[in-house]
Amino acid sequence: MKIDRKQVITMFQIYTENYDMEDAKIRLKYEHTYRVASLCERIAESINLSDEEKDLAWLLGMLHDIGRFEQLHRYGTFTDAISINHAEFGADLLFGRKGEDALIRSFVLDASEDRLIETAVRHHSDYRIPENLDERTKQFCNLLRDADKIDIFRVNIEFSLEEIYNCTTDDLRSCDITPEVLNCVKEHHAVLRSLKKTTMDNVVGQISLMFELVYPRSVEIVRDQGYLDKLINVTSDNYETQKSLDWIKAEVTHYMATI
Repeated sequence: MKIDRKQVITMFQIYTENYDMEDAKIRLKYEHTYRVASLCERIAESINLSDEEKDLAWLLGMLHDIGRFEQLHRYGTFTDAISINHAEFGADLLFGRKGEDALIRSFVLDASEDRLIETAVRHHSDYRIPENLDERTKQFCNLLRDADKIDIFRVNIEFSLEEIYNCTTDDLRSCDITPEVLNCVKEHHAVLRSLKKTTMDNVVGQISLMFELVYPRSVEIVRDQGYLDKLINVTSDNYETQKSLDWIKAEVTHYMATI
């Protein structure tokens, strides 16, 4: 599959011109897209993919959050639980389902990788990817998911948590952490979306993404960037929550030192 990166970037810019780049949330996803695309390429290089496959990995990063812009426009939130599943919505926008015009042909003319692209975009934010995927599709799904997780740590540091989670500072600093969320950290896996009940649950859920990283280069990048180190230093005015955050910091620090 031949990918014209200049064409992809041009079409992404044309698409996002429909949205207000002065809106911090729109800007967040615009910048996130380019960073994830770059991270996809770096991870692809680390596992010795061909130049053509590195291009495909980069393309997945450019397309993975295409649904976020219209999600915010229609629903005023990035919270899937109270709006739509942004990954499924993005795949539908790209491939013309649910009454929307297909966007994918404006990005790439060649349809040979459509099935892989749709699968990777549709499942990039799932708790687990489907079990019945072929090994190549599974590889690209994991690669995209790793890149997305890596940059989510950056987003949680460079943008205010209040802005990301549509909450007040009082709520953020006073809320509890749900016991089931803490148990996910104890068991070293990501937090199922349905378990998150409070704002701090969402923050802990983001921290827990590091347990799911697949590729060694992904772990190296997280260590080098230092955003996770900053995120685990989040604090609370709630005494019990702060005790839990101190424990999470120790748990994550130990885990990262052993992998």
